[in-house]
Amino acid sequence: MMNQIIDSLLQILEYTLLAYFGFASIYIFIFSFAGLWYRPRTQKIRGKIRKIAILIPGYKEDQVIIEVTKSALLQRYPMNLFDVVVIADSFQRETMDQLRALPIKLVEVQFDQSTKSKALNKGIEAIGDHYDVAIVLDADNIMEPNFISKINKAFNNGYMVVQGHRAAKNENTSFAILDAISEEVNNHIFRKGHRALGLSSGLIGSGMAFEYHFFKNTMAKVNAVGGFDKELELRLLKSGETIEYLNDAMVLDEKIQKSQDFQNQRRRWISTQFVYFKKYFLSGVKELVLRGNIDFFDKVYQMVSPPRILLLGIVLFITLIYGAIDLFAESIVPHLDPSFWYITLMITVLAFLMAIPFKFYNSKTLIAMLTLPKAFSIMFLLLFKLKGANKKFIHTSHGTVNS
Repeated sequence: MMNQIIDSLLQILEYTLLAYFGFASIYIFIFSFAGLWYRPRTQKIRGKIRKIAILIPGYKEDQVIIEVTKSALLQRYPMNLFDVVVIADSFQRETMDQLRALPIKLVEVQFDQSTKSKALNKGIEAIGDHYDVAIVLDADNIMEPNFISKINKAFNNGYMVVQGHRAAKNENTSFAILDAISEEVNNHIFRKGHRALGLSSGLIGSGMAFEYHFFKNTMAKVNAVGGFDKELELRLLKSGETIEYLNDAMVLDEKIQKSQDFQNQRRRWISTQFVYFKKYFLSGVKELVLRGNIDFFDKVYQMVSPPRILLLGIVLFITLIYGAIDLFAESIVPHLDPSFWYITLMITVLAFLMAIPFKFYNSKTLIAMLTLPKAFSIMFLLLFKLKGANKKFIHTSHGTVNS
């Protein structure tokens, strides 16, 4: 009797693992393949030239904020039609003096518990309502010179939310290269692939633009400690908004260089996903069934789908186990044919191969891949260290680029 119970439990476990990781593999394969056929939508050449607020919230970002602010002022756009707004939280006095000398709007803030959503809401409150578009940057982001001109053209096509193409500013360590590849894989699957199939682009947290009053009203309802962009995105999709993606509107973003920073950042991200899946799961199902809101349900599913590095690592590990049983342990008969896992691994690998840009197929990437087991181990162990991660602000330092 006990043997039958154990056998039944093992069978349920096998089928559950295959269903979860198998569907996740098929999901990224579909959107990775679709991303190959992504074509940017034709933008209107002429139209309204909007007044734009470039919002740059920063917490103790003294090492990068001056460079970023000066770079933002160099946009090829009428100077009287855009303002650079730095929302400074806990900056040094010397940094504040340098910022005051620049032709920008400086909003100094301080909170008992700092969050990006609080900073943005304070910044919006301070600068008033005479803007058409709000662009949100991280304090380490560098926009290409024509970035806001391209954003303005996208708004002429009727979109209220636009995500730019965030790419790596640095590829100076193995972790930075892996982070850069991860960014581009996500761009391919969750932005290019989704837009190619008519779904909304995912938001990233920076390099994104919103119709100003829409953003102000929506942000007033957002009070997230971490992952404010996820809550904002879910609210937008639930309301039926479509998020556009501009692959040629580039924003450079500093990539993680050290394993400790990688751990802190990913812990916050994974925790955020679980928090929002729990919060929005029922409404996601309801929106799908009653309103046919695929965009919203798709985003809710993403909250519980495995991070790409965990998906690849776990599928590889399980496949190796089934392969070893198949070759060396004939007395052990699993409930599932190993072929199911061979196919799942093949689909997963193909999805990654299609999503990784050709520029990363080089010797530096091969060397960086030696760090993958360490990155996988960090991500896997984080699954057991998520408690409280979304209840406090976890800061990732920038500007410490190592040679």
